[in-house]
Amino acid sequence: MGEIEAVRGHRRGARWAQVTYGVHRPARAGVDADHPPPWDEDDLSGWQLLMTDVGCLTGLTALWMHGVPLPPLPEDCPVFLALAKNDPRPMRDGVHTSRHVHPVAHEVLRGLRVAVVPEALTAAARWTGLVDMVAIVDAALRLGLVSLEDLEAVSTTRRPGSRRLRAALALVDARAESLWESLLRVLHVVCDIEVEPQWVLTDADGVLVARADLWVVGTNALHEFDGDEHEKVPRRVVDRRRDRRVDREGYVRRGYTAGDVIHRAVTVLEDADRSLGRTHDPARIREWHRLLQDSLFTPAGRTAFLSRIPVASPRRRAA
Repeated sequence: MGEIEAVRGHRRGARWAQVTYGVHRPARAGVDADHPPPWDEDDLSGWQLLMTDVGCLTGLTALWMHGVPLPPLPEDCPVFLALAKNDPRPMRDGVHTSRHVHPVAHEVLRGLRVAVVPEALTAAARWTGLVDMVAIVDAALRLGLVSLEDLEAVSTTRRPGSRRLRAALALVDARAESLWESLLRVLHVVCDIEVEPQWVLTDADGVLVARADLWVVGTNALHEFDGDEHEKVPRRVVDRRRDRRVDREGYVRRGYTAGDVIHRAVTVLEDADRSLGRTHDPARIREWHRLLQDSLFTPAGRTAFLSRIPVASPRRRAA
């Protein structure tokens, strides 16, 4: 954030940018493109002015502040605020508020009051899909921002979001190294395919050959997610050398893209069925498709996400 903080009241001129009605922050030239959407820390400092001292950022907004990777969020994703039960609600577009009998545990990050990670995950679980929560929790665990014990404790409460968080905990695995690896793993699990994440393949002398995203247990198949970096020439050269080493050990390495996971998931199922030697049943993919309909990784899921959150948005009203 800049040296001059956001202020309440109206400000005129090019030096100021409006955060919301009656709240402005210093304008910055050529900086906005460097901030991942949909939030900006300087804007969040403005929203903080509308809270009492016990209020804090929560949910997906807090997780973003903590550095937790998030699924694709819609442009109209609101700022999530946690308030005390008797705090006045900011009557503004673009914000969702939740009221709490007891103050939400928070810490100060870069000048902003931010809910601690277990609280933020519980709040996020109220609005996100099961697939999203599994991927987000995987990431938070991998980064060491929270412990499984803390999450299990909060998931046994009766707070909004605790039930979805509890369901996600049954599927999480901190070994996933990206959100898409988490999705690829869950796709296999819901199709009744046992997999081992981050499986180590060694040769007869015990020398490392490859560490695979997923091993289809009981087979010679390694299933991995290939992101955009795999298309770059230097990475392709390394990947092909690795593929040859895997092949020499009698294993087959299959790489899948985001399009495969979201739009062509049945081909992943078919590959696994072939390796497992079981009859291919396309009906097994239906549960995965059902989960995707509620996931932020799909346009339909992002629309459903926004429809669940009781918050107004000028852009949505105009649509």
